[in-house]
Order: sequence, then structure tokens, then C-alpha cells
Amino acid sequence: MTAASLAHAQTPTAAPQSVTADDSGNEIVVTGTRTAGRSKLDSASPVDVLSAATLRQQGTTELGAALAAVAPSIDFPRASAVDGTDAIRPATLRGLSPDETLVLINGVRGHTAALLNINGSVGRGAAAVDLNTIPTVALDTIEVLRDGASAQYGSDAISGVINLRLRQARSGGGAAVTYGLYDTDINTARGSRSVTGEHTLNASAWQGIGFGSDGYLTISGEYQRRLPTSRGDYDPRITPTAVDSRFGDPSVKQYTAWANAGTSITDSLKLYGWLGYQYRDSTSAAFPRLASATAIPATATTTAQTVAQLYPDYASGFLPYINTHSKDLNSAIGIKGDVSGWTVDGNVSYGRNRIDFSTLNTANYSLGAASPRNFYDGALVYDQLVGGVDVSRKFDVFQSLNVAFGAEGRREGFQIIAGEPGSYQVGPFAQGTFTAQPGAQGFGGFQPSNVITKHRENASIYLDLEAQITEKLLLGLAGRGEHYSDFGSTGTGKVSARYDFSPHFALRGTASTGFRAPSLQQQYFTSTASVIVNNNPVLTGTYPSTSTVGTALGGKPLEPEKSTNLSAGTVIRFGGLDLTVDAYRIHIRNQIGLSENISATFSPQVAALIAATGQQVSAARFFVNGIASTTKGIDAIAHYRLRTDKAGTFDFTVAGNVNKITVTKVPANTAANLNPAPVLFARSRILTIEDGTPGEKVTGTLDWTSGVLGATARVTYYGNVTQPGTTATVLVNGQALTNDLQTGKKAIADLELRYQPKTGVQLALGASNLFDIYPKQAPAYLNTTGVTAYPFYSPWGFNGRYLYVRAGINW
Repeated sequence: MTAASLAHAQTPTAAPQSVTADDSGNEIVVTGTRTAGRSKLDSASPVDVLSAATLRQQGTTELGAALAAVAPSIDFPRASAVDGTDAIRPATLRGLSPDETLVLINGVRGHTAALLNINGSVGRGAAAVDLNTIPTVALDTIEVLRDGASAQYGSDAISGVINLRLRQARSGGGAAVTYGLYDTDINTARGSRSVTGEHTLNASAWQGIGFGSDGYLTISGEYQRRLPTSRGDYDPRITPTAVDSRFGDPSVKQYTAWANAGTSITDSLKLYGWLGYQYRDSTSAAFPRLASATAIPATATTTAQTVAQLYPDYASGFLPYINTHSKDLNSAIGIKGDVSGWTVDGNVSYGRNRIDFSTLNTANYSLGAASPRNFYDGALVYDQLVGGVDVSRKFDVFQSLNVAFGAEGRREGFQIIAGEPGSYQVGPFAQGTFTAQPGAQGFGGFQPSNVITKHRENASIYLDLEAQITEKLLLGLAGRGEHYSDFGSTGTGKVSARYDFSPHFALRGTASTGFRAPSLQQQYFTSTASVIVNNNPVLTGTYPSTSTVGTALGGKPLEPEKSTNLSAGTVIRFGGLDLTVDAYRIHIRNQIGLSENISATFSPQVAALIAATGQQVSAARFFVNGIASTTKGIDAIAHYRLRTDKAGTFDFTVAGNVNKITVTKVPANTAANLNPAPVLFARSRILTIEDGTPGEKVTGTLDWTSGVLGATARVTYYGNVTQPGTTATVLVNGQALTNDLQTGKKAIADLELRYQPKTGVQLALGASNLFDIYPKQAPAYLNTTGVTAYPFYSPWGFNGRYLYVRAGINW
């Protein structure tokens, strides 16, 4: 059990729930099976049901972080100093890329964020769903299918599926306010300090409204205000030394509202739908720009004069801020019911995400002292329209045979909008003998040459059969065919089986193929941005693989990723104990990744090619197929419930994941005009895939309830994570030292105490990271600027102990 899996968050008795259960009390699932009434412990694939109430009973108010706290297969690194990814962070399942997990809302495909993660964090190169656009107050349960499911649900379901099931209530309601702050001691390589503050305020409410005989309207809302955290080291480049960075979480001001509704329109048909909107204003910090560390326009003296005129209060330089305004829409409408003995569900959904970027407290060096200090940098927009129909029926063949089939059509769009001219402008001090870097420092604006509007269409059909052959043998077979307007057709299949030797013991297994279509963002994104390489900003251009630059450097049209998934496991039930253990192997081929930053200094040919862009960039990169990897692991979870007459009810859960990823192939450069051809995928990218998420994660949880009182104690063990450097070692005073950052093996403890009657006033006190545990420090020789004091690959972050109080009322 030390190799366990997703921590099953059991449904607390104090929170109103609508989780459906079978006769033995196991939750009924709708993910991974299209047979009505199947429970999580009776399925052929491993499915975990997490109560949204349990996710709310912890310090974090972010869905991604809350899932990671109770689900060992899920990680949610808190990246910093990586531009827009600071604000829109992706989650990973089984250590795979964030875009290889499909996210559903009430069984309907969710839309990805417009953001493309192009910087050096976990999930580099991915455009993933932003889980934090859906607050936990709007949710009833979350189902996590830990199995390949492309044959059932289509693209992206390589590592699994997360299905977010919205709250459905005809009555009742509640409101809560959570206030928290950090109380932590920060020990960096160059000094120590303490912080008490950096507070977060979260207010949420929900209300169920009934109408007609069975109609419901559930309205949920949330407001969040989070101050930024700062965990950087002291900067040795300034005198006296001080912390001049803001390495940590961004500031956030966020409003979210959701409505979920349904009602019968005839005796056999039901109308349903939902609408959700979120506005998020987030501000993170780039690396500090020092007058002494820049050369703009031509001499250090002129640089100092320019900085002094723009920032008279900051003689040593300035700290740029990257501001994002994310507007996210989710909506759907559908009809379901019985038609001539068949269960039919037809729906149309639309989702849209727009992110506007600004760089504040900055300068365009090439404009000299005339430079503005704030710039609007442009926007990214992604939208998705999906229409589908699902049909199913159970037949009296064998013990039973469930036949399901359906079709889906999807239209996606991606758009880049240019920023104001000053955000990207090449000013007079970047011309002739002057070499000032153009564009807003920290985040350069999108240029007119970056502007695009692209669309594509997709159509798919599927057939899903699930037969109870005998009382003990369950067999499943699924197949799916898809056609994309940009790259053609693909097909996937899945076989599953389960044999119950007794009511207490069963074996189960699956074999499937999967795929992930290249996203529009990966195909068409283009920008010019300052990328931090070895603690120094390098102006880098990102180009489509089929552009003139991309093709010349070795780029080709992107193709879909393909996977082969195998799993085998066991289910054990005895009295109050249930135990599931599932082993898996996932082989991904033709995987897509973002290439290395190919520097103009690599060769005169590359320098000439980059210079021909006219954008004065120092390096270029693009997306490429050709990575192959094999992921092997074990998920397991053990749960035991003990009920006592006097001491209350105790729920014990030990859950964990052991995961090993091996990169078996990297893309070779085939650029015919370059000799030598630059390397497309190097050491740091390989090690990020292999070691960027913990190889072991085990969570032990004790939930206790007695009347109106309750408590949760949780300890999570994380295996070591590596944040790799560009080379294995670096020479320091003639000595070769490691160039990688390590988090170390750590155990994080969380505790919450609750007074929580079913109705009336409620109160909770808690601590996340109770013992103030940090990852290993970044050594001074690797942190020459003082900014990145800890590895931001850390799966539990690097903010330290967080204390909180939650007060609410249910009615």
C-alpha cells in the first residue's frame, strides 16, 4: 500500500451531496463506462470519485491545487517567472503532459486555455484546460478515470480523463468566507527572513432553486483576492544586497459565476444546460532589470541615464510586471431522455478564453528615455464549438449487453491580436551602431507579423459495447474514428475485461490505443519574447513549424501523437476495507515538443536565417514531432471506515502513485540546408519529461467526524524532483558542480479542525504545510541573480506554511 494511488476523498456527512451510490454504498460513475448504474469498484477501469466538499475542506481555494492535494496521480506545480503560465497553471496526470489529459464538464468536452506554455516549466509546449476556471463551490463530484480513453472520448485522453460534475440542487444553499495568510521562515542560500502576511480572501456562495415537478437551477459564485508571494534570494549584484525580485505566486483578483439547470419538458425528455463565466486579473513578476547589468543603448553610462530618467526612485533598476486579464466562458444546452427504448443525449457546447497581456513598470530600451513605462501587449483567443449525440440501450443478451454509439462535431478557433506599437517597436537605439533590445522588457508585445486567425473542424463517430457475459465476467469493446480538416483521419480502439472471483476479489485490465491532435496553438503560435537562459534574458522568436524560419531550421507539419495503453489491476473488498491496485504502461510515439532555443551564435547559417526575420531576435524555436516515451507505474488506494458508538467515524485512506517515465527517442534534425544542423531536443527537455514530476507520491489521510465536529489530518510524501540545467555540470572556481536543482524527498502535513452542522453556522481552522517545509535551496552559484531561490518544479510549491480560517453558513 506504500505504492498507492488517488486519495479517495470520502463524502463528509456535514456537507449536502447528491452523489448516487449502489446498494453497497459505492459511488455510481459515469466516466469510463456508458452502462448506467455501474459503481467505481465494479468498473473495468480505475475510476476515482472525489467529493467536492472534501476538496473545499482544505486551505487552497484553487481546484487544481485541491485535486493535487488529495490525488497522488495529479500534480500541480506552482511555476514562477514563466510569463503567462504563472497565472494559468496546468495540472498533470501520471507525470504526462497537461494536454494529454482530457477534461470534461458533465461529460462534455471542456475547452483549453488560449495560453500556450512556451517557457521552462513542467508542461512546456502544452495548451491545457485551466481547471481553476471552475470553483469547487459549483461542483458536486469529480471523477478521475486513470486509463487511456481516446476510443471512448476522443483526442487528449492519453493519460486519462477528469470529469467535473456540476452541483444539481432544487433547494438549500450556503455561503463561506475563507481568510488565510503565510507564516513562514524563508531560508535561502544567501540569507534568511520571515514573512507573516501575503493574505488570500475567498468568498463563495451557492443556492438551489426548484421549479416545476423536477426542475432545478443551481447558482454558484466566488470572489478571490490573493496577494503575491515573494520567495527570492538576496541579489548579490546590488549594494547593499537585498531581495529585488518577486519570485512566487502572482497577485490575483478573480470573479466567477456558474449556473446549472435542468427540467423535464415531456414525460420522457429532459432539457438541461449550464453557463459559467470567470474574469481573472493576475500580475506576476519578470526578472529584475538592473542598470548595471544592461547595455542600452550603447554604453553603461547611457543605460544608467535612461533607467534613472524612467525610474528616478530605482537607481539600481526596475522590476517588470506581467499582467494578464483572462475572460473565460463555458456554456452548454442539451436534451436527453428515452426515444423508442433508446437513451438519447444530444447537446451543443461553446467555450471561449481570451487573455489580454500587459507589461507594467517596464521599458522598451530601444526607445531610450522616451520609452513609456506600461504597454498593452495584445491578446490570445481560443474558442471551441462542440455538438454531439450519444445513444445507448441495454439488451437481454448474455447477462446483459449495453450498446452505445454516437457522433461528435467540433470547430476550434485560435487568434493572436497585436499589442500597441511601443510594446514591440524597434526604436532608434536598436539600429545602426546601437544594440538596445527592442520590445517591452519582461514580455514583448505581439507584433502585426504575429497576428493570425485560424480554424479547423473535426468529426468523429464511436461504438462502445459492454457485456456482462456471466455473473463474474465483464467484457468491453470500444472503437472511434476521427477526421480533422488539417491533418486527416485517425482511429483508436479499446478492449477491457473484469473477472469477479468472489464478491471480495476481482481482476481487471484494459488495452487501448490513443491519440492527441496537435493543438491550434502549437501549430500557429508565433511571438517574440525575452526567454531566461542561464539567468539572462535572451530575445527569442517562436515560429510555426511550417513557417520559413521553422522549415529552414528543420520544422515539418505537425502530426498527431499516438499512444498504446496497457493496464491490469485488482479490486479487494472485505468488510469496511476496499483496496484497488492498478499497474499501467503507456507508450507515446510521435510526441510533440517545443524545440530548443536555437541561438544565432550556433553557426553563420543560423545567424543569417534569424537575421532575415527582421525582428532582431537572438534565437528561434518551433514545435516538432518525434519524441517517444514509455511510462510505467502503479496506482493503489486502500480505504477503511471505522464507526464507533462514542468516538465517531474514522475514515483511513492510504493512497499513492509510483511512476517512471523514460524517453526512448528524440527528434532528429533533418534540415537539408544546415550543416551542422542544430539539436532540436536536448538534455534539459528530456530530463523535464523524465524527472520533472515526482516518481513517488503517497498520501495518508485520516478524516474524523462526530456529530457536528470533524477533522482532517493528511501527510503527503513526495519523491525527489529534478529541475534540470542545460548541462549536467557547471565549472565553479575550477570545480565541476551540478547544474541541476533538486527538490529533495519531503513530507508535507496538513490539518483542519471543523465545527460543521448540516445547517447553520460553520467554522474551520487549518494549516497547509503545517511544518513549513520547503524544497532544497538553489545554491548560490546557480542563482547568480538571486531570483530563483528554489526549484519551481516543486509539486507542492515553495511558499511555506499557510494558516487559514473559514466561516460559513448552510441553509
